[in-house]
Amino acid sequence: MAAPQIKFDATEERLATLSLPEGGWSASARRDALARVRAMGLPHARDEYWKYTRPESLVQPEPPKAALFDAGETPIFEDVDRLKVVFVDGVFDADASDDLALEGIEIERLSESSADIHWAKDIYGQLEIAGQTPVERPLAALNTAFATDGVLIRVTGKASKPVSLIYHHKSEASDVMLHHCVKVEKGAELTVLENGPAAARFNKVMEVDVADGATFHHIRMQGRDHERRAATHIFARLGEESVFKSFTLTANGMLTRNEVIVELTGDNAVAHVAGACMGDGDFHHDDTVFVTHDAVNCESRQVFKKVLRNGARGVFQGKILVKKGAQKTDGYQISQSLLLDGSSEFDAKPELEIYADDVACSHGSTSGAIDEEALFYLRSRGVPQGHAEDLLTLAFLAEAVLEVEDQALQDEINSRIEAWLMRRRTA
Repeated sequence: MAAPQIKFDATEERLATLSLPEGGWSASARRDALARVRAMGLPHARDEYWKYTRPESLVQPEPPKAALFDAGETPIFEDVDRLKVVFVDGVFDADASDDLALEGIEIERLSESSADIHWAKDIYGQLEIAGQTPVERPLAALNTAFATDGVLIRVTGKASKPVSLIYHHKSEASDVMLHHCVKVEKGAELTVLENGPAAARFNKVMEVDVADGATFHHIRMQGRDHERRAATHIFARLGEESVFKSFTLTANGMLTRNEVIVELTGDNAVAHVAGACMGDGDFHHDDTVFVTHDAVNCESRQVFKKVLRNGARGVFQGKILVKKGAQKTDGYQISQSLLLDGSSEFDAKPELEIYADDVACSHGSTSGAIDEEALFYLRSRGVPQGHAEDLLTLAFLAEAVLEVEDQALQDEINSRIEAWLMRRRTA
């Protein structure tokens, strides 16, 4: 049987397990997304953008079970003054969450927003649709159609503290779709924090509209549940002189695919996307990024670092597209892996596609072991072997972590990396 037929049969099997939410302002977008899923079909191993990551467990009708995991660690971001929004297996936990009122911000739940007219109607599914060209992203369309909840955040001023989205995994068979919409109005500013494994299988979409002169910061920690599977998407649209910065730290997990799709539509906009991951054993981590420059004098950075051991596998697919007329573009992309043994693997597919003639774009990708000369230098000055390797690993990840501007959050990230390295040495 030809792959396309297998693909569309699998799509219908998956759709048969889902029910389309009805009514409200999102109904039309959901119906449209369902039609697009059927037209595209869910991902198949022969699809170009899935050649390095097998999608079967993300599209099969029932999710593979994931054992619950209690790390016994201090909760992430515990010392940060933040507004907490908690979901347990995709269900909003009002008792664990804070009051959603915050000056300069409106926050609603997607499941409770049923009016026929809503500001989110111009965002929900719309940025996702734009991000389907030239690369199809059917898991995102599936989410737009069937997501059961999420948050709708409208920012009208500078938020006094971050909004923290916390995802707990309590059921071994939970299968969760959440969809968030964020609208940062002209001149406004917001930081969103995310952490937690969320579910046995997690499909999340975040659509972010950053208006002229606005700033959006995003810091995400994907925790240590070893058996979780996740496919996440961030779709961002940037106005003139706006700023979008996103950083993700991932530690373990059986399968994680993070996609970030950014379109710079206003002159002098800035978009930075960065990630650091540490994988051990049966671990597969895929960063797929697509940045489109469609305005003058814009800057983009993609910085991704992966530390892998015991047969872990990392993937990076990153593209910078510079459209005709997007002069003075400054695009930078780097993807690197540190392989701590000979059984791990890193696959990279960096791309540049440029249709303007006054640009400064570069990309690079490397993979290798710990620098033996640097290791010898540290050992010769009395640093124990394990600590020396840890120092070099931290130095390797530093370029990605430095993309986080807030020093306290940087320190939190580095402390989590150090804890992972310590576990690696004592395992």
